[in-house]
Amino acid sequence: MTSAPGPPPFGAPSLGQLTALVFELASQLHVERARRIALETALEEAGLLETGALDTAAGSAAVHARSAAALDRAMSGMMRVLAENDDPRRPLRGEGGG
Repeated sequence: MTSAPGPPPFGAPSLGQLTALVFELASQLHVERARRIALETALEEAGLLETGALDTAAGSAAVHARSAAALDRAMSGMMRVLAENDDPRRPLRGEGGG
């Protein structure tokens, strides 16, 4: 027998929260893409990046660990947006506990 899942740790997100989340994701994606392109270009121009090197590196344990850590940081930021409360009595984001 399985029990019904409990309520989520936060209420249903408002349209404003979902919109903020989409913009947060778009911002993070843009920054990461620009940094990746800059790094790839710099390495190629310096003759340090060979064709296929990125695909090979992507399979390494070190790259996987760094990628997982970056994903954890990004998810924390997104969950913060969803958990925000519009109650004016609540402290501002990053200015105290919640």
